[in-house]
Amino acid sequence: MKVYTSDKIRNVVLLGHGGAGKTSLAEAMAYLSGITSRMGKVSDGNTVSDFDKEEQKRQFSISTTNIAMEWDDHKINVLDAPGFFDFVGEVQEAMSVADAAIIVVSGKAGVEVGTERAWDLCEKYGIPRMFFVSDMDIDDASYRQVVQDLTDKYGKKIAPFNLPIRENEKFVGYVNVIQEKGFRWEGKDAVECEVPDYNKEYLQQYRDTLMEAVAETSEEFMDRYFSGDIFSEQEIRSALRNNVCEGSIVPIEMGSSILAQGVYTLLDDIIKYMPAPENRKMAGINMKTNEIFEANFDFSKPKTAFVFKTMMDPFIGKYSMIKVRSGVLKTDDMMYDSNKDIEVKIGKIYVMQGNKTIEVPELHAGDFGALQKLDISTGDTLSTKANPVQYAPMDISQPYTYMRYKAQNKADIDKIAQSLAKLAAEDATLKVVNDAENHQSLIYGMGDMHLEIAVSKLLNEYKVGIDLDKPKVAFRETIRKNSDVEYKYKKQTGGHGQYGHVKMRFEPSGDDSKPYVFEQEVVGGAVPKNYFPAVEKGISEASQRGPLAAYPVVGVKAVLYDGSYHPVDSSEMAFKVAASNAFKKGFMEATPVLLEPIATLKVTVPDSFTGDVMGDLNKRRGRVLGMNPTGDGKQVIEADIPMMELYGYCTTLRSMTGGAGDYEYSFTRYEQAPSDIQQKEVTARAEKVKENSSED
Repeated sequence: MKVYTSDKIRNVVLLGHGGAGKTSLAEAMAYLSGITSRMGKVSDGNTVSDFDKEEQKRQFSISTTNIAMEWDDHKINVLDAPGFFDFVGEVQEAMSVADAAIIVVSGKAGVEVGTERAWDLCEKYGIPRMFFVSDMDIDDASYRQVVQDLTDKYGKKIAPFNLPIRENEKFVGYVNVIQEKGFRWEGKDAVECEVPDYNKEYLQQYRDTLMEAVAETSEEFMDRYFSGDIFSEQEIRSALRNNVCEGSIVPIEMGSSILAQGVYTLLDDIIKYMPAPENRKMAGINMKTNEIFEANFDFSKPKTAFVFKTMMDPFIGKYSMIKVRSGVLKTDDMMYDSNKDIEVKIGKIYVMQGNKTIEVPELHAGDFGALQKLDISTGDTLSTKANPVQYAPMDISQPYTYMRYKAQNKADIDKIAQSLAKLAAEDATLKVVNDAENHQSLIYGMGDMHLEIAVSKLLNEYKVGIDLDKPKVAFRETIRKNSDVEYKYKKQTGGHGQYGHVKMRFEPSGDDSKPYVFEQEVVGGAVPKNYFPAVEKGISEASQRGPLAAYPVVGVKAVLYDGSYHPVDSSEMAFKVAASNAFKKGFMEATPVLLEPIATLKVTVPDSFTGDVMGDLNKRRGRVLGMNPTGDGKQVIEADIPMMELYGYCTTLRSMTGGAGDYEYSFTRYEQAPSDIQQKEVTARAEKVKENSSED
């Protein structure tokens, strides 16, 4: 593959609902541009972009794939992003480096939740977009309905660039709205034909929409439009390019990815209407001078690149996917990673076509490439030591669905930790947390499917097995009343015995952030001072596993006020045991209660689902605090909810809202748990003790 300059590069991301046909469209593009000699199919597991074993098995994309293709003396970097909401992290990585988007809509399924989410992402990142209506070869696909739905939703921005021609319910060609000409497919070629009568009404309607948009680009055009002048094709295309690049027009095209029809036109139009990287702004911070570094994909500026994705393969190793944001990157350049403060020699430079690599001598600003086996991570900036630059990190979603995991084989624990670290390096939305307090290892992801696929990858790629289980809730124990106890620990064996005697008062300390507060009011040396630390240690150890249900204790004030000792038999050990037992006894006599963690939850849903969501929150013992409209037909519902009730919430919310709802939460405080939940935990604890099995 030859080297392309910034003005000859187009970086587009394919977005849309799961199953809308993004991977099939990428496959048709790869076929037409000559990467493959025959088209693969998602159902056969032989597409360019779904090369991962999991993707082939499940028949949908799991990670973003870069396919570099050459078309009409230009280079198009196509990013095929997943449509399923569990893999939103992959989409966000792609969005952070794409210069334009193609939102794929199935002509059969129509506008779906994923279509709207894709539009929202384009708005957030400020990138131009166009729609491609796929599945036009299916009998009940309706292009007109999709155009109507999109126009109703997004207004006059929507501009169809072509219309389908059907004969005997078969998709045989298209009408070009700009040229006002019809084309039929004969093999790979499109041959000019008459515009059918039934298309003329819509052709006129769609052309009027386009001409209005063209007229609005300048006052001169507006005057000509009103005086009945006809614009030349060149004028129309030039005006439309400006409109599309600034987002004031969103073209709609259509075709069939399976038959590679309409894709030729799409590739042409990506080059004609989508912006080159040099038309886009990009800035970072110069770490030496603390000034803003205007990179703007200018090849003449000092070289910088951004690592937007990491690929880990057990066989071919690690690839770091980069986008050059200024300058020209060459083989064996020395680069400086400002995030890690290290210098790296980049070695060979590759461009990716799925999992196939092609070596290139250099990459110009705005181009995508891959570097092999370097100690750099996703989100790092590569620059030079003389001009150290750092770019803002990517905006990646926080994972909130979590499960507890255990190794199937104890001997694999270290290997599992290493394998999970590799998966987390590849996937920014997968996190592994060691919850030492509750003696459990947790794995966080964007949804149940995300976690299931992570387990499957561990087994198939890294040959280690883990079991997922419901996580333990981080309950706490405390007391509500006062108690006064004494405990005498006396043990006589041959020689020295053991003797420790304490009298203690227990009461709520009022501070739930600390396990306990220890004070002593001993008078007359009833317990010598040198045993006080041992008494405190006994309380400290006993408070780690509370007497009620073996959860950590909080908010207890312990006062040692009397006791006795033996000059020979007393020891620190004896007083520690006495204090520990006094704590357990005093705790159980002071009305012990269980505290449960409460989270503040924010659920963002379309207006029509607020009733269902609030009803569901009430069932989960949630207290709705309020609702705030976001201004785009959505509401943010805020509620306080017990964390144990959030288990499985991701799946419930998605099924309730058809995937249109989002949520986030954060821990706020502890509250007393209802008596039925306390009873359940205490019973479970008693059963464990009965089985005489030590808790893991």
